[in-house]
Amino acid sequence: MKADVIKLDGGSAGSIDLDDALFGLEPRADILHRVVRWQRAKAQAGTHSTLGKSDVSYSTKKIYRQKGTGGARHGSRKAPIFRKGGVYKGPTPRSHEHDLPKQFRALGLRHALSAKAKAGELIIIDSIALTEAKSSVLAKKVKELGWKRVLIIDGAEIDGNFALACRNIETVDVLPTIGANVYDILKRDQLVITKAGVEALEARLGKGDLK
Repeated sequence: MKADVIKLDGGSAGSIDLDDALFGLEPRADILHRVVRWQRAKAQAGTHSTLGKSDVSYSTKKIYRQKGTGGARHGSRKAPIFRKGGVYKGPTPRSHEHDLPKQFRALGLRHALSAKAKAGELIIIDSIALTEAKSSVLAKKVKELGWKRVLIIDGAEIDGNFALACRNIETVDVLPTIGANVYDILKRDQLVITKAGVEALEARLGKGDLK
């Protein structure tokens, strides 16, 4: 498929042929959902913790006699029914990560790229190189281009001046090709990829026949 290429100043830089195996698929919500769930589960800290019956600090002495009180039989203040007692089956530190095949993750990335292309939210830019690392200059260019919440994917390395300039702009995120992922792509209003980024993505994801 053909796509127009623009410059950072908004001018035209010709066109480019995009691989249909990356940008021409019919997006599938089920595939995107599975990959996003995998990403968010992997990112979850899993540090939630509570004190169980064996963890709270109380004397182990029997609190009152077994019989003759007219009440229920208890042997410890650590029981969950008492104030400041241990929590019954509370959360404990654990990993929420689960497995997802590498091929499926690559397929999810292809569908995310295709989803942006189909929605008209994909922009190909010639280069994002800046002569000076000034946030004010970049913010003005972004406003003139009409970019709202945008993710920019560059080649193997990000231009140093651009990386410094965009750090203070809340609506602009930039990633190298190796950092491209489904969640970050889908949560942005626009996806901007440099020509170097397109070449690197095609090399990374190949021309496989996964649909």
